[in-house]
Amino acid sequence: MKLDKEKVGKNIEGISKKTTNMVTKSKEKIVSTIDANGDGNIDIEDVIILGLKTPGIGIDRKEFLTKEFSKKYSKETIEKAISTTPSKAGIPLEEINKIADNVIIFERNCVTGISTALGTPGGAAMVATIPADIVQYYGYMLRAAQKMMYLYGFPEIDVNEKGQTFDTETLNILIICLGVMYGVAGASNAIKVMAKALATGVQKKLIRAALTKGTIYPIVKNISKWFGIKMTKEVFAGFFKKAIPIVGGVIGGSITFVSFKPCCDKLKKSLQDTLLSNPNHKESKDEILEI
Repeated sequence: MKLDKEKVGKNIEGISKKTTNMVTKSKEKIVSTIDANGDGNIDIEDVIILGLKTPGIGIDRKEFLTKEFSKKYSKETIEKAISTTPSKAGIPLEEINKIADNVIIFERNCVTGISTALGTPGGAAMVATIPADIVQYYGYMLRAAQKMMYLYGFPEIDVNEKGQTFDTETLNILIICLGVMYGVAGASNAIKVMAKALATGVQKKLIRAALTKGTIYPIVKNISKWFGIKMTKEVFAGFFKKAIPIVGGVIGGSITFVSFKPCCDKLKKSLQDTLLSNPNHKESKDEILEI
C-alpha cells in the first residue's frame, strides 16, 4: 500500500512538472509570436504593428470619406471634405456623429464574430489563436480609430510599412488613440493638442517632433507603460481561458461585444470636440500644450 502511494505521488509530481513545462513553453511561444518590435516584451506597439500588417486594417482616408458622404453630398462637397476637413466642407457635426456611430457598430460586429471563433480551442493551434485573438481585437479598434479620426478632421495617417518598420509618428498617434479608448491619463488631451496644432497650421515636422521626442512624447510613454501591463495580463489570461473547451470562445465573444463600443465611444467623444471638428471648441487648461 505504501509503495502504491509513493508511486502515485511520483506520478502526480511528474504530471505537475510536465504541465508546468508545457505552460512555460507555451508562454514563451506566445511572447515570441507577438513580440513584433523584438524588445523581448509584450506591449501595445507590438499589437499595433501586427494589426497594421493584417490586410484590411489600414484605412484609405479618401476612399472612406468618399464612400460615407457620397449618398448625401455633392462631388464638390466631398472633394472639399477630403482636401480640408468634413467640418470645413459644411457637413454638420450631427451627421458626422451618426456615421461615427455606424462605424462603431459595424466594427464591433466584425470583431465579435472573430473573437468567438478564435476563442474555441483547437489542440496544438490553441497557442497561435491567443495572439490572433488579441491582434484582431485591437486591429478592429485601429480600424474604428482611423475612420473616426478622418470623420472628425484628421489628415491621412500613413499606415504603410516601410521595409520592415512602421513610422514612429504613426505608431504614437495610434497609441494615443488606444489610450483615449481606455481612458489612460493624458491621452484625450493629447488628441486635442494635436487637433489644435493641425487646425492652426502648425508645421507637420513640429507635430512629428512633439510626438516622437517632444511635449506629447511623455504621454505616449505613459500610455505604452499602462498598456504593457495590460497586454501581459491579457495574453496569459487568454491562455488559460482557452484551456476551457468551447465555453472560452463564447465568453470571449461576449466580452468583446460588451467592451468594444464603450472604448470607441470614448474616442468619439474626444474627437467630436476639438478645434478640427468644432469651430466653437473651448480650450481647457489641460490641453494647452506648446508644440
